[in-house]
Amino acid sequence: MPDSGDLESYYARRAREYERIYELPERQADLARLREVLVAFGGGRRLLEVACGTGYWTEVVAPAAASVLATDSVEEVLALARQKGLASSRVSFACADAFDLEAVQGDFDGAFAAFWWSHVRRGNLAEFLGKLHRRLGAGAGVLFFDNRFVVDSSTPVARADETGDTYQERVLADGTRFEVLKNFPSAEEVRTQIVGSSGEAVEVHELEYFWHATYRVGDAA
Repeated sequence: MPDSGDLESYYARRAREYERIYELPERQADLARLREVLVAFGGGRRLLEVACGTGYWTEVVAPAAASVLATDSVEEVLALARQKGLASSRVSFACADAFDLEAVQGDFDGAFAAFWWSHVRRGNLAEFLGKLHRRLGAGAGVLFFDNRFVVDSSTPVARADETGDTYQERVLADGTRFEVLKNFPSAEEVRTQIVGSSGEAVEVHELEYFWHATYRVGDAA
């Protein structure tokens, strides 16, 4: 049976093998497109990155951004992110809970999160987005991107609960098994959630393996 540990425990154990997921040959064209989208979005911005993990996407956007504060709640992945040697004049890291961003110091005009949306329970998305939007303030830009479910490429969904959240069984290199929350929303679900949380000028695009969404925080946040 999968380990009953939480998401933080899973990523702490997975830290050193995390970036292998970006090596899948069939996903390279889509990943290249996500890099382009992130660099274009982040150019010149003071960015808050939510759930940065090992800093893979931090490294992609750092040369284009004015600054990046990359946050995560798992020290093991932050340690690897810090080892990338990104310029300290432009990039900094902080241990922070994605649901408690008020504690994060800094002035930001944009935020992004890569592969985080899917790990938030559907019933908690409004809370997360509301807190993020209030932390950023009206007019700030936001970018999310995440996985689409693709048969024969994605890890199969092991079960769904009564709220509609779905879960995968993940097996690490050492054989440890975890049941991990992983949702696969449609483009319309993403758009509806963002608009309902005071997002404006929402654009959602679906690639073959991923989706990405950009918008600005509205005055009602």
